Amino acid sequence: MVNMTLIIFTDGGARGNPGPAGIGIVFYINGNIIAKLKKYIGEATNNIAEYTAVIFALDWVIENKPSADSIEFNLDSQLVVEQLNGNYKVKQDHLKKLHNEVQQKTQKIQQLYQPNISIKFFHIERSQNKIADKLVNLVLDEKK
Repeated sequence: MVNMTLIIFTDGGARGNPGPAGIGIVFYINGNIIAKLKKYIGEATNNIAEYTAVIFALDWVIENKPSADSIEFNLDSQLVVEQLNGNYKVKQDHLKKLHNEVQQKTQKIQQLYQPNISIKFFHIERSQNKIADKLVNLVLDEKK
């Protein structure tokens, strides 16, 4: 494999917190969008939606196995990024379950690809996450 990075932008949001919630995900390789996903997930909090977006993105990677030797997630949720990076403790039980699911899926990706595939989570400003954010708003507008 030739140093290919799969860059994933994820976003989750709820109107009401909790309220109607959706996720948006954009996948890039070599600066090109290779896939976009949006999904209504029912009633949820913003944090649940953010985690759910990461889980759906990991599922997409497991199913589609894009050629990559590293994966970079970009989220505008500092809480979720810091929890996934082990810098913040996951205190709420409902988030612990989602956090564990992310860990299990990252391990599965390492088994599918190679044990040393790099999977990293980065916090970005909301202004840098416009396409994924727009997908969330589109799916929520469709549910009005």
